[in-house]
Amino acid sequence: MPDATHASVVRRFGAFEINLPLGELRKNGMRLRLSGQPFQILAILTQRPGELVTREELHSKLWPADTFVDFDHGLNNAVARIREILDDSSETPRYIETIPRRGYRFIAPLSDIRPSTPSATTTESRSVQIGSPPVTPSALPRRLHPIRVKVLLGGVLLVTILAIGLGSSLYRKRAESAPIKSLAVLPLTNLSADSGQDYLADGITEELIGQLAAIHDLRVISRTSVMRFKGSKEAVPDIAKTLGVDAIVEGSVIRDGNRIRVHAQLIRATTDEHFWSETYDRELQDILTLESDVAQSIAKKVEVTVTREERERLAEARSVLPEVYESYLKGRFALDNSNGRADTERSIPYFETAIHTDPTFAPAYLGLASAYQNLSTIFTGERPHQDAHPKELAAIHEALELNPQSVDAHVMLAEIEQEQWHWAESEAEYRRALELNPNSAAAQLAFAGWLLCQGRTEEALSRAQHARDLDPLAISGQDIAGFLFFSRRYDEEIREVRSVLALTPDDTAALWYLGYALIAKGQPEQAIAPLEKAVSISNGSPGVTGVLIRAYAHAGRRRDALRLLAELQRRRQVGYVPAGAFINAYLGLGDNEQAFVWLEKGYQEQSNILMFLKVHPHFDPLRNDPRFVGLVDRVGLDHTD
Repeated sequence: MPDATHASVVRRFGAFEINLPLGELRKNGMRLRLSGQPFQILAILTQRPGELVTREELHSKLWPADTFVDFDHGLNNAVARIREILDDSSETPRYIETIPRRGYRFIAPLSDIRPSTPSATTTESRSVQIGSPPVTPSALPRRLHPIRVKVLLGGVLLVTILAIGLGSSLYRKRAESAPIKSLAVLPLTNLSADSGQDYLADGITEELIGQLAAIHDLRVISRTSVMRFKGSKEAVPDIAKTLGVDAIVEGSVIRDGNRIRVHAQLIRATTDEHFWSETYDRELQDILTLESDVAQSIAKKVEVTVTREERERLAEARSVLPEVYESYLKGRFALDNSNGRADTERSIPYFETAIHTDPTFAPAYLGLASAYQNLSTIFTGERPHQDAHPKELAAIHEALELNPQSVDAHVMLAEIEQEQWHWAESEAEYRRALELNPNSAAAQLAFAGWLLCQGRTEEALSRAQHARDLDPLAISGQDIAGFLFFSRRYDEEIREVRSVLALTPDDTAALWYLGYALIAKGQPEQAIAPLEKAVSISNGSPGVTGVLIRAYAHAGRRRDALRLLAELQRRRQVGYVPAGAFINAYLGLGDNEQAFVWLEKGYQEQSNILMFLKVHPHFDPLRNDPRFVGLVDRVGLDHTD
């Protein structure tokens, strides 16, 4: 056995180098993302090249007997991760050979790089004659000997390398000491044997995001943005750059009956340094405590300023019955992954079951309110308020009574108050939400909408753009497009929606906004094609149809406009068609008298289009009419500048 002093620091195989003391794997000098148990397994295998390392040995070394875990699934996943990083194959292995039902063997040639020991060096000292004349340029030889040239060039190269190395070292030290002001929690990986437990991993991810987002001095990317990276193989620095954050949280979840194990680690974006890692084992009933512990550990590690109130809020955790939490998470999973009305309706019984079992569990009420909000929202933004709001409002009030600190609940309540034209109450709720979490992109964007209704277009647009800066993937171009339209910045709006359509050409909202902008620019003929496509994709959305009628009318296709208007009127006789569709249609046709008839009906319905009376370009022909001035007054917008 070799002497310990000669133990290898680095073992090299192929293009890879594994540094055992530092816990690093590199390829051609570039550090790779391999840590935790996968790295430990690779380390064990490379320390015993050519030998069979049994599954039992790995179990005893990495999964102690008293630790609950699905060992087989965990080991298989770990080895699969190693092979993914090494670009290896189980069928034709170059590095790791599987011995069926027994274990693994490292089969690639290995070479050791041992630590170097400083050797004695001798220096020649030359005597310098005191009083010798200084060397002048003319005294230098006109040509340097080739050996001298090589020595000089070598010296220059050495100094350059040292300078680069020193600069790199200083940069790394600065990067490692830079404060962390923003982070993203990537979707936790479900390592349980049952893939049906994805809802648990996604639920814990969402709760961690919510816990950390409550810290004022920490910007946390929303679930909407991070879920795009579920299962992604992108490197952490690339993901962090896309999201614009200083650090990434990643981890995994394993469940066995009513026990749960969560592993989480923090990675610095600039250096890909894993500077914190911890594993939490709990009973499922203590899942809320587990989530709180993880959030507190992360907050402490990133050294972000946490106020006493925030610290107390993070520490507030209670036990929850496993069946309650499971019902809630299943409802949340169905809602978050909803592809339509059926999925949303499927989420409601889960929330109701959780509430029935534990009426004090606030998140279930918030989930229920979100489900009702989804069901009551029609694409046009119009709502049959009398049917939708009571259940949604009741659930929101219950959620706030149990948890007054819920940012989402305050925003949802603010939106309802706004839609009912309770402007002061709505503003108060928005400001309370932003007081609780000024870094909430959703709250910033929603409040920007309130400012827009007041006619404060530049302030609204600035806040909406700030929301996008906070969470660039969650706030898209089509979110900004509406603010640009009402600010009459049509060319900018068109650029935004075209960037959206370049990636998602069937995005109905983007097509709708494009049509709006082209009509406003005096190009109704060009607006027709995207609006017709939007009507087709949305199965005849009344809101889009109303704008298409306007495009037909302005393009001189009055017969087509009247045909669509008649179709809307027939649909109104047998079902709900929002007044806003007719308001747009009649204004487009230049029939202001009928537009006023439908504006009055819109007032009775509390139509959403009336929230934009002060800023909507379509209302420009009516602004000097006393009836319009009176309508603005009745909606409550006359004194809100």
